Formats: sequence, C-alpha cells, structure tokens
Amino acid sequence: MNIAVQKTLSLLLLLVIGFLLRGKLKDPAQQKGLKTLILTVALPAIIFVALLKAEIQFDLLALPILAIAFNVILYFILKFTLPVFGVEKDTPSYRTYLLLFPSLAPGLSCFPFLIEYLGDDALAWGALADIGNKIFVLVIAYLIAMRWYFKINTQIKTGNGEKIKSLLLSLINEPINIVILIALALISFDLHLDSLPGFMSSAISTLSNLMTPLVLIFIGIAVVFNWKQIRKITGLLVIRSGLTFLLSGLILVFAPQLSYTAIMVLVVFPQSAISFWPFAHMASITGLEQKQEKVKQKTFDMELAVNILAVSLPFATLIMLTVFSFGELFAQSSTLFIVGFGLIGLGVIKPLLNWINEKSSYEPVYKEEN
Repeated sequence: MNIAVQKTLSLLLLLVIGFLLRGKLKDPAQQKGLKTLILTVALPAIIFVALLKAEIQFDLLALPILAIAFNVILYFILKFTLPVFGVEKDTPSYRTYLLLFPSLAPGLSCFPFLIEYLGDDALAWGALADIGNKIFVLVIAYLIAMRWYFKINTQIKTGNGEKIKSLLLSLINEPINIVILIALALISFDLHLDSLPGFMSSAISTLSNLMTPLVLIFIGIAVVFNWKQIRKITGLLVIRSGLTFLLSGLILVFAPQLSYTAIMVLVVFPQSAISFWPFAHMASITGLEQKQEKVKQKTFDMELAVNILAVSLPFATLIMLTVFSFGELFAQSSTLFIVGFGLIGLGVIKPLLNWINEKSSYEPVYKEEN
C-alpha cells in the first residue's frame, strides 16, 4: 500500500477515535482543557524541536511577511466577494464571515500534517510563517472588529486602548511565540537540540510526540453534525479553499524553483482551519454590547461564529489529507488552478440557483436575522 495512503488511513483512525470519545468528553470544560494542552504544551514542544533540528536560513524570515500578506489579501477579496455569494453586506453575518475567514489556525490543523508527511524543516517553516498570521489574528483582526463596533455604536466616543495593550501583550506572552523566540535565540548562537542536556532534549521530544494524536482526537470530538448549518457554511468554506488554492498557484508560477517540501508548505499552510482568536474578539465585543441598554444592531452573529469554527476544523483536515494523499499532483501550479476554479464553481452553484429563483419570484432570498 502507498505510504501516503497508509499515513492518511492512520490519521483518519485517530479522527474516528476522537469521534468515539465524544460521549466521554461532552463537557465543554473538558474539551477546552484538551485544546489548552495542545496549544500550551504539545504544540510549543514540537515547534521547539523542529526549529532546533532545522537549518534556518536568513531568507526564511520572509515567511511571516508572506503569511500576513495572505491574510490581508484574502480579507479584501472576501470583502467584495461575500455579497456575491449570498452574504448581505454590512450585516452581523457578513462581519462574522469577513473577520473569521482570512484567519488561520495552523496549530490545530496544518502542523500535525506537516510533521507527519514532510518532517521538521517543513514544520519549522510553518512556525515562522505563523508569526505573521498571529499578528493578523491578534492585532489587526481586533482593530477591525473594534472599528466596526464603534461604527455601529456611534454613541460611544472613547477608544479602548487598554484592550489593545493587553492583546499586544498576549502576542508576546503566548507560549508558542515564546518558544519560537527562544529557539531562534539558541540557533543564533549555533545551539541545536543535541546541544541541550540529554534529559531536557528527551523530555521535550517526548512532549512533542503528543501533538498529532491529540489534535486529531480533538477534531473528532469537536465536529458538530448540524446538517443545515454544515451545508451553508461548507459552501463558503469551499469558496475560501478555492481562492486559497488560486493564490498558492499564483505564487508558484513566479517561484517555480521551490523544492517539493516548500511547495507543500505553500499549498497547505493557507488551507489551515479558521483561528479561534477572532472569535475571542467577537466574544469580547458582544460582552460590551450586552452591557449597553439599547443596541440597534449586533456587530457579530455569535451562533454563526461557533458553527463556522466547528465545521472549519474537519473541513481543513479533509483538505490536508487530500493534498498529501496526492502529493506530487498538488505540487503543480496547473493542478492548483484547476482545483481552485473547480471549488469556486462548486461553491457558486447554490447562490446562483438562489439568484435565479429570486429573479423569477421577485422575492428576496437572503434575509438577515439580527
């Protein structure tokens, strides 16, 4: 049996185990604890090991810039295309999709596959790229959310400098970012994993081995089967995925000399699941709105946001498994363009049919519930 297929089947088995454990971990606090263990222990450990094993070149420091450029480009593309796909502009749903969809959560979706299929170098490159993504989801996304909040709630004239300050501190204090900074500092002094005391490197390596099984089990536990919501959200996730494949294909056209590993990172990193951080900003703003006596319009649709996150994890996992199962095929720009346009076309079918029905009946199809 093909090695890639064997890896895919083994990872799918871990997803099934997670699904079977749903009954044992129904409490949201238990699931939150598992996610905390992943993000504060297993993920920092595997990134630390990967960075100290990898050969980091100076030109790789451009990866964070490329990542944040991707976030911003996708944000502006979605800003103008979401209404075309049936999401009414300047509504809570529109703002929810627009803030969430450009964000990436590679730690919960992409990194386990990078380490399993490509090895330490690929994971190290992904970790460096995630620095730029973190700046977007922690700082830029919050500033965008607050701008919308003040635009809607015109009676509020003061800013929220303390909150911005706390978010900047969280960017610095997050375990993953601390680990990356420490690892880069050690590398700058030509210190690698084998330079550390044996007991320390062994303990960190053991912790890093927890990463893949924990993440895939967590995805199996977190998936939600609400078919009505899944169909609607999945349609837009398909379009998001198609746009992302097109952007990756464009970069590959201008950089055909990239190695296979670099190409795979370029393709799968932007396909990561949607980040939890913009959701945290939404929750914060919703809390502010709940304290007000009168709210003309909600800034975000929190129920929609929760469902987007729940569907995004298994969807991203399916994309990762597909890409790595066909490996070399997805390393070609022609494939990326075909798949990208194909996914966008698939996502357009339902809005197009609704538009035709709307024209024939002269009745609005999409109604926003505030």
